Amino acid sequence: MNNKVAIIMGSTSDLPVMQDAIDILKELKIEIEVDVVSAHRTPEKMFEFGQNAHKRGIAVIIAGAGGAAHLPGMVASLSPLPVIGVPVKSSNSIDGWDSVLSILQMPGGVPVATVALNGAKNAGILAAQILGATQDDVRERIIEYKDSLKNKVMDAALQMKSGE
Repeated sequence: MNNKVAIIMGSTSDLPVMQDAIDILKELKIEIEVDVVSAHRTPEKMFEFGQNAHKRGIAVIIAGAGGAAHLPGMVASLSPLPVIGVPVKSSNSIDGWDSVLSILQMPGGVPVATVALNGAKNAGILAAQILGATQDDVRERIIEYKDSLKNKVMDAALQMKSGE
């Protein structure tokens, strides 16, 4: 069964942002594979990855990239799997807008689900929700996670009121 999430990024400089996806997927007990796959510097590796990820048990791909940010779209063009793009505000970025638009503005037929700039945590949660659509155990962990978010807000509200 394909139940693994691949997290790829264009450069190791993207890792501080992509770490949020790694952390939330580990918290949700979802198997991950992490790699650096550059659309511009290692196109052969990107082609191999995109064409074969589904054959290795990958169910969802999270691809983070900064600058021109071609990685998510190129992988989506090669793979039958859902791809979630994470625009990364990198050192060569125009405030991240180039990355956002490069990932967001895909042509018809090559969808990439796109999260907020540096929004790797949401990419991880979305990947888990995709898996949870058909895997009861993952869905239950997502429900528990969302309940914990609600409980944190409720606790904070109580603390704020009691401090008045």
